[in-house]
Amino acid sequence: MEYTHLGRTELRVSRIALGLWQAGGDWGTVDEAKETATIRRALDLGVNFFDTAQAYGFGASERRLGAALGDTIRGRRGTIVIATKGGLRQTASGLVRDASPKWLRAGIESSLRALGTDHVDLYQVHWPDHGTPFDETARVLNEFVQDGKARYIGVSNFSAAELAEMDRYRRVDTLQPPYSLFRREIERDVLPYCRGHGIGVLAYGPLAHGLLSGRMTASPHFEPGDWRATSPIFRGDVLRANLAVVDKLREFAERRGLSLAHLAIAWTLSVPGVHVAIAGAHSPEQIAGTAGAADVRLGAEDLAQIDGIVRDAAPLVGPSPEAMPS
Repeated sequence: MEYTHLGRTELRVSRIALGLWQAGGDWGTVDEAKETATIRRALDLGVNFFDTAQAYGFGASERRLGAALGDTIRGRRGTIVIATKGGLRQTASGLVRDASPKWLRAGIESSLRALGTDHVDLYQVHWPDHGTPFDETARVLNEFVQDGKARYIGVSNFSAAELAEMDRYRRVDTLQPPYSLFRREIERDVLPYCRGHGIGVLAYGPLAHGLLSGRMTASPHFEPGDWRATSPIFRGDVLRANLAVVDKLREFAERRGLSLAHLAIAWTLSVPGVHVAIAGAHSPEQIAGTAGAADVRLGAEDLAQIDGIVRDAAPLVGPSPEAMPS
């Protein structure tokens, strides 16, 4: 496993992080024993970076991560890096963005209890909330660091303009954006901003939520509760166009002795300014099949050929792929 420092922080992290969105139930039924085994397998493979969020089952994902890593949290806390996110609130009418001081304070306390730790290494605002002044959000985030509840502060799904606005009030240590071969809009201004300001980037969705796993078909079956079942990117012409590209990428990967998943994640990590790729996994076998991507090196010719293949893809954009509120 390859490790790196996340931006200008002192966090030394594995370049593959285990993402725990699926542990909250938004991807279908959660097998508790298998989830625990997956987390433990990731640790055995050298993954020391785990990313979750309050909104992933509103405590469910964090509790499962905390239980699976309980002995490590109690005895060797400094050997793992735990990141969580706050700033989404469930209401009677649906999910809303809420980065107000009151909700973030309640959120971090809930997260710490669920995880079974007295601090997180990285606390992130899940989505920008334009109903709360950024200076108010920044003030409470700084409070978390001063109180020892978070070592570093990050944001997720922020544009370059939103990063600059937050930076006016409090340095942003990290950004968690969506990024994959099928979703590349951050290359325009977000990644350049992060490189220029020393912001650590941990990219989520490097397998395009399963499109680049190699297992997706033109008529996919999703379990009840899986958000992808109602997403337009997993049906119709968009899905068919992208599966045709997937077939070409698979052939390219196989000619180089790689799996499609290894190719997709290695490509993400090859981009300057991307420090970490977050990979979700439903089983120990899945995380074992992706963790090795950190050791794959793609040359300039490989990258040029990959760019040529994905030119025919239907780009994925906007918040809808993550099923989050606009």
